[in-house]
Amino acid sequence: QLQLVESGGGLVQPGGSLRLSCAASGFTLRDDGISWFRQVPGKEREGVACISGSGRTAYYLHSVLDRFTIDRDNVGNVVYLKIVDLKPEDTAIYYCAGSAESFDTCSFDVVEMKYWGKGTPVTVSS
Repeated sequence: QLQLVESGGGLVQPGGSLRLSCAASGFTLRDDGISWFRQVPGKEREGVACISGSGRTAYYLHSVLDRFTIDRDNVGNVVYLKIVDLKPEDTAIYYCAGSAESFDTCSFDVVEMKYWGKGTPVTVSS
């Protein structure tokens, strides 16, 4: 079973920054689109950023466009999500997921995600 492992979450003060990592073990992410989602208890999971397998295409949730940056290291088999100027409303569990054979595009459609990580918690609080 393909699975991703997220890391890099934690407790951060408002205005701080984090870099989340999404790593694969035992398989390559090279051709797959990778998407980051976040979820707050009681709310639907929402896509915040995604990147194509090639790394040439990325999409963002409009409300985070100026603070979130997604990039990938296909040699290291890792996808990153950098978040700056963190706000309390960014508090959530952050998940990464892969959509197979998405070399030129990516998606926020959970139905297209073929494998997931278990999430890393981000708490923004003073």
